[in-house]
Amino acid sequence: MRFSIYQESKKGGRKNNQDRMGYCFTRDSLLMILADGMGGHVQGEMAAQIAIQTIGANFQKQATPMLRNPQRFLESSFLEAHREIHHYRMVNKLPESPRTTVVACVVQKGTAFWAHAGDSRLYWLRGGEVIAQTRDHSKIQSMIMQGLAAPSEIETHPERNKLFNCLGSPSEPTVELSRKMTLRPGDTVFLCTDGLWSVVSEQAIASAFAGNTVMRAVPDLIYLALLEGGSRSDNVTGMAMTWEGSDLSEDSTGISTLMMPLGAMTTTIQTTRRTDLEAASAEALSDDDIEKAIDEIRATIQKSNKLIPK
Repeated sequence: MRFSIYQESKKGGRKNNQDRMGYCFTRDSLLMILADGMGGHVQGEMAAQIAIQTIGANFQKQATPMLRNPQRFLESSFLEAHREIHHYRMVNKLPESPRTTVVACVVQKGTAFWAHAGDSRLYWLRGGEVIAQTRDHSKIQSMIMQGLAAPSEIETHPERNKLFNCLGSPSEPTVELSRKMTLRPGDTVFLCTDGLWSVVSEQAIASAFAGNTVMRAVPDLIYLALLEGGSRSDNVTGMAMTWEGSDLSEDSTGISTLMMPLGAMTTTIQTTRRTDLEAASAEALSDDDIEKAIDEIRATIQKSNKLIPK
């Protein structure tokens, strides 16, 4: 596989960053995950962290070096993450379960499969145009499908933040799965939270990737989202991958996995045992402690990125 990938997250005008993201890849398979902890519920950042770590840990166990069934992997991993969030609530005697939206994508054999729950989005771009995207599990999306609202209202309607599907909810979530999508060289898969897409238009997203690398387009979109959001900006997170193909090419500027050992794994996701998460919660971290931990995770991710073979 040959691809370019870049991820970035900013706190915006919020006190804490409840977004989480990460990716893993073997010689023959790539996983990208992005989660947005829901601020209207307790410890949304923990729900997002549990989701990323659970799905990432499953990939690291099952991608040997490919997943047998990417769609089944995505669905079962989402549901396992949902159960882990509820276990966290029970152990820590929380008044309600933390909740998070999540979107993830698996790429292998030149094809992509994705899944989502909530309103974190995935855009598939080709030639400067969006050719496919996820549909939000939100009240406004449901209203649009019923003809009760116009599609143009989806980014501004006052009901857009009301979700009916997420991980950590009282009932088991619905995991919406894509069909098998064949990638062409130059195609880009972009994952982002609503802190970005709610203030940046689809046209602006498509334009950002037209002729630009993911290393340039993602920071530009995050900067634009922060600018548009102003002092009340939500957390803003984006991750993008541009597919370059399956053959070895000397002029590639991205990552080539063809020379990776069969059992090798590269990841920006720190997987944590369930007992470690419980112990961390028992210490009742302050907001400053949580921010310090997030900064340490970011530093580790940046260090990991520098170690990725080019």
